[in-house]
Amino acid sequence: MKLSADIAAVVTGGASGLGEAVVRQLAADGVKVAIFDMNAERGQSVAAEVGGIFCAVDVQSDESVAAGFERARAAHGQERILVNCAGISRGIKTAGRDRKTGEIKMFPSATFDQVIQINLVGSFRCLAYSAAGMLSLDPLEHGERGVIVNTASVAAQDGQVGQSAYAASKAGVVGMTLPIARDFMGDGIRINTILPGLFATPMMAGLPEPVQQSLAGTVPFPQRLGDPQEYADTARFLITNSYMNGESIRLDGALRMAPR
Repeated sequence: MKLSADIAAVVTGGASGLGEAVVRQLAADGVKVAIFDMNAERGQSVAAEVGGIFCAVDVQSDESVAAGFERARAAHGQERILVNCAGISRGIKTAGRDRKTGEIKMFPSATFDQVIQINLVGSFRCLAYSAAGMLSLDPLEHGERGVIVNTASVAAQDGQVGQSAYAASKAGVVGMTLPIARDFMGDGIRINTILPGLFATPMMAGLPEPVQQSLAGTVPFPQRLGDPQEYADTARFLITNSYMNGESIRLDGALRMAPR
């Protein structure tokens, strides 16, 4: 798909990190961008900087997602691009003994469900709403109506200790990519998924510098944290290359995560 001012996009989790990098890249390409996020202050700031629009959206809610798309489409028209970056992580072992008290604890099922609801179901909810709208559009070159990019994680394939919920949610995103591409193979809507490794995001920045350096040292090459712009570049490639469909690609410097 060729990027231009005639194209509208929605980026979930677009107020910070990988999503913000995608927002800025698409805006630089002239695309009209709507940011879906829960962080209103940051989301409005980024939207103002790029000439986009912010929509306060909770991806766990059908009503919130529907309202977000309604607001975005009223401002920019029906989107042809959706990039799903909204997500959370909770590091808790499935079951184990508390080191201080000796008490045996389990991963709370409500917390496990929350991770699945945001990372997996939330991604599906947004892409289903978006794709339904894309179906109403006239096809562009090569019969293309729209393109969806999801965000998984290398944890989908080699999750670490305490990542059972996160890894399961991201593996689900990978697992649904090809079937959804096949769902839309007669409609001109493509879908691909990126599995990022260790990136310099606000979540990573919250860790002590020695920890960040240690993590960067586990990446074979280049031996550093990923730059969010590199994620945005990959998303842009998947959007603009019309032969990329139904694929899930790692973006990780050849990293394979150790158990811990």
